[in-house]
Formats: sequence, structure tokens, C-alpha cells
Amino acid sequence: MKALDTIKSAFWVWLDRVAETMIAGIARLNTKRTIYLVEGEQGHFAVIPSDKSAFAESSELRVEDGRIAGHPPAQLEATLQGGRIELMLRSDRFVFKPLELPSRATEFLDGVVRAQIDRLTPWNADQAAFGFSNPTDAGPGRIVITVAATAKAMLFPLVKALTEHGANSVTICTSTPNAAPDAPPIPVMQENIGRKLEIHSARRILLAVLASAFLIGATASIAAAIIDGALQTQQDELARRIAERRAAVLTARNAPGDPKALAERALAQRKNNSPSAVIAIEVLSQILPDDTYVTQLRIEANKLRLTGITHDAPGLIRLFEQTKHFSQAIFFAPITRSSSDPGDRFNIEARMEPDFSLTP
Repeated sequence: MKALDTIKSAFWVWLDRVAETMIAGIARLNTKRTIYLVEGEQGHFAVIPSDKSAFAESSELRVEDGRIAGHPPAQLEATLQGGRIELMLRSDRFVFKPLELPSRATEFLDGVVRAQIDRLTPWNADQAAFGFSNPTDAGPGRIVITVAATAKAMLFPLVKALTEHGANSVTICTSTPNAAPDAPPIPVMQENIGRKLEIHSARRILLAVLASAFLIGATASIAAAIIDGALQTQQDELARRIAERRAAVLTARNAPGDPKALAERALAQRKNNSPSAVIAIEVLSQILPDDTYVTQLRIEANKLRLTGITHDAPGLIRLFEQTKHFSQAIFFAPITRSSSDPGDRFNIEARMEPDFSLTP
């Protein structure tokens, strides 16, 4: 019963999230235009419409105590209704902290910054409105971003003042104190206010869509079951014939005089009786001392020939004979030494045994 309640609760939460996304999408489609508000003095904002012909002359808004002071011009008031506001605040309202990260964290920057916001700022992730600049290169495998943060409580009055005049959405941005004029702003907060559909109406629409999808799926399942019943007999017959044919082929292949079976057995026997050159080289790399240098290595059938320089040539014969991978180790040429060599020059021949373990 408890598990059923958990599933029901999760379903309604998911349905609310989908409804909110749908409402936000409709709100974005219904947005009239974008208006840019750039903060000058504290609380004073210059109005810059995206459509330069929207106002005959520049306008200014002043926000005090969560309200727009005075009466905005009628043309500006009409533009705010359903408009999309991008609010550029002064940098002195924010705390800026550089954060150096591995370059592989580029895809997860939002989560990384959210996890460290309480270490970088005086607020935790729920209390802070924060954003970060585009990453810049900080050396091999490293990037650096600038985190901008402030308290949400400081921004809410600005959002409230604009939404009371009908703004559809409000995006709050800022720039670092020494940012270049063409540097992109840092978004720190976004509020979507558009609610053209009530959440309950959106729920009913989504439930109707889900119910329709369920009915279509149930109908398709019933049709598939009917068709599957008609095809199952044919499938079983085909499976029976395939099994009979496979059994006949296996019987013929396992016959004592079958040439293919004889060739496969001979091939398997030859493989098991032939030493592995790869394993021999691996074992050789383990048993040779560090002061031994191999200048030439040849493998012919099951014989290994080795030429090189070492400080103890006779000792190499003992090392070969102690392993289960080599036998009959001998010097096929005399041991020599020249003034330019750091040791004895040796020539050893040994028989490789068909052992497939990697332990000497």
C-alpha cells in the first residue's frame, strides 16, 4: 500500500512538471517582444526595447519597495503587458568568485556550481540567485569560470514590480566589473510568469492525452495478440523444421569419417601442441634480468633464438631451464666481449614448450 502511494505521488508530481512546462511554452509563444532594462543609479533603469521604433524617445523606470514609482508612459505600459523583460543589474549588487575546474566539467557546470555555492558565497543554493560566465581556458585540461551570486530576497522586489505590470517573464543578468563591452551577460535568475492555462486545466488535458494513448495502446495490444495467435502456429512449424535440419547437420558433421570433422580435430590438436610465440615473448620479458639487452630475436617453428648483451651469460641458461615454457637451452655461438660492449655478447637457442600460462 505504501509503495502504491509513492507511485501515485510521483505520477502527480511528474504530471505537474509537464503541465508547468507546457504552460511556460505557451507563455513564451504569446510573448510580444523583449524589453531590456539597464540599471544606472540604484533603482533607476533605462528602457531599451528590442524594436527601436517602439518608443519615440528613451524612457526610464524607477523601482522602489517592489513597485514602479510613478506612472510609466502609456506606450511603455502597453509594451510591458505580456512582454519579456531582460533586466541588467549593476555589478555592485553581486558577489563574484572565480572557480577553476577540469575541462571535463563543462557539461555539468550548473550542477558543479550549485554544489559549491555555499562555499563560494554567504548563501546556500536555495537562498542564492547565481549564474556563471562562459568558461575560459586556464591551461592544459583546466577551465575557469566567474560565478556571480546574490540573495534571492534582493531580486524578488524587482521581479514583483515588473510582473504587477503584466510582464510575461523576467530574466535578471549582470556583468563582471571589468567585463568588455561585448562580453555576454551572466544570467542569474529567470521567472516565467505566463499562466495562460490553469494548472488544473493542463492536468485534465494531459490526463485525456494519456487516457487516449492508453486506449490506443490497448487496442494495438489486442490486435497484436490476435495476429500473434495466427502467426504462432507458423512460427512453431518453422522452428520444428529448423531443429530437425540442424540435428541432421550435426549428426553428419560428427560422423567418424566426415572430412570436415577430421580436419577440425586435427587443427585443434595442432593448436594445442604448438607453443604460443606471444606467450613465449611475455614470459621472456619476465625472466630476463634488467641488465640484459636483446638485440635480435627469431622464432622458427618451436625454436627461439636470442642474441644480446648481458653481464652473466651462463646465468641466462639457468633462467631458461627453470621455466616450464622453455627447454634444451644452449649457446649456439661462442660468448664474446668487445671493449665497446657493456657486457658479454651471447647467442642462445631454446625449445619453446606448448604451455599457455603467463607465469614463468
